[in-house]
Amino acid sequence: MKKFILLFSACLLLLGCNNSSNKEQSFLIKTPVLERPAGQTDVLELRAEPLPVVRVAFIGLGMRGPGAVNRITHIPGVEIIALCDVEQKNTEKVNKMLEERGLPKAQEFYGDTSVWRKVTALPNVDLIYVATDWKSHAKIGVQAMNDGKHVAIEVPAAMTMDEIWALINTSERTRKHCMQLENCVYDFFELTTLNMVQQGLLGEIIHGEGAYIHGLQPYWDEYWKDWRMDFNKTHRGDVYPTHGLGPVCQAMNIHRGDKMNYLVSVDTKAIGNPAFLKKRDGQEVDNFRNGDHTNTLISTENGKSILIEHNVTSPRPYSRMYQLTGEKGFANKYPVEGYALSSENLDASLTKNHEDLNAHQFIPENIRKALMEEYKHPIVKDIEEQAKQVGGHGGMDFIMDYRLVYCLQKGLALDMDVYDLAEWCCLIPLTEISLDNNSAPVEIPDFTRGNWNRVQGVKFAL
Repeated sequence: MKKFILLFSACLLLLGCNNSSNKEQSFLIKTPVLERPAGQTDVLELRAEPLPVVRVAFIGLGMRGPGAVNRITHIPGVEIIALCDVEQKNTEKVNKMLEERGLPKAQEFYGDTSVWRKVTALPNVDLIYVATDWKSHAKIGVQAMNDGKHVAIEVPAAMTMDEIWALINTSERTRKHCMQLENCVYDFFELTTLNMVQQGLLGEIIHGEGAYIHGLQPYWDEYWKDWRMDFNKTHRGDVYPTHGLGPVCQAMNIHRGDKMNYLVSVDTKAIGNPAFLKKRDGQEVDNFRNGDHTNTLISTENGKSILIEHNVTSPRPYSRMYQLTGEKGFANKYPVEGYALSSENLDASLTKNHEDLNAHQFIPENIRKALMEEYKHPIVKDIEEQAKQVGGHGGMDFIMDYRLVYCLQKGLALDMDVYDLAEWCCLIPLTEISLDNNSAPVEIPDFTRGNWNRVQGVKFAL
């Protein structure tokens, strides 16, 4: 009941924001858009010089880094130049893996938390792949671009508005790619559904939902020096929004025909994580900032809505939700994959059983499978089996790395740009502002600085 009341209140606030009679929107907390520095232009659909051989350096070889190195070794036209981590054992372990695969050893950098600066300065590197702790993501990304490198950064790529604007301005000034490594947009279901949306099967999408719901109790101790728990302890809000938000934003063409205008966030009290710390460390935790469950509602320029949830402590099955509501259909990934379509929107060749179809139910399993095969995304068709074999969350991580390398080799625009990074990460600081102001609506800035409508629709370059 409490969650319902909070969500209902948030809905009223959002409706107030969208009420055209309330032109002043006096209760809206404004978020400034930094003026674009003189001489800079946007990097929408940025193309760089083709790199037939992509020379990569990896920074951060703890939880995510080793898997990334392994996946990259399966992509032709890549040279691994350098490996960097605070711990020497991590660089040595990954180099041993390279040797076992019959590949040259990479140069090793280790020893302290600033050694990465030697890596971004290397003259024989094209791409810096960042898989460190959250707080170091943005500063490494900025320095990498300043040192003349493209950069790919694990999620979330930025934690503050200052970091977000620094990444944008540096990418615009240097004309270097800055991509957030958001793997969930490459999940087979999300890619297929995106293609369905782009082909008009679901009609206009009016509402989307996403989440990161994942009990992390078995994993907390694997984070170097407890950095992730410390961030949740000292910050409030949706601190990990990109997995849920990214695929929804692509389906809604955010900054490619629409933009997010406002958010309202509500949360619960903190119970689970303080209890975990008390059990682990034997002492009470005072003033744990982040609540167990956070809900964020977003309103868009074109009158659409998005709901994003965050919960890393409750005993719930893993879920990113991923739900799209369209005028002609509905897509749902968790807890059960399914589509609901109006009967007239189905191809008669797919089924002889039209009388069993109902817009209020999921379509039968055999029809779902046929639809997913028919609408399989073009970028998946040639590499699906290899992606499943190489792995990485079922293959979506490999597709992410493959697409990054492919576009760099061909000189194409990347699938995700620095504005995607900004939009998906900005919930981290902005939800905290909303919560600290009694769930007040907070403006989401236009990170393209006026060009959100210049490109129409998400396009994956081929």
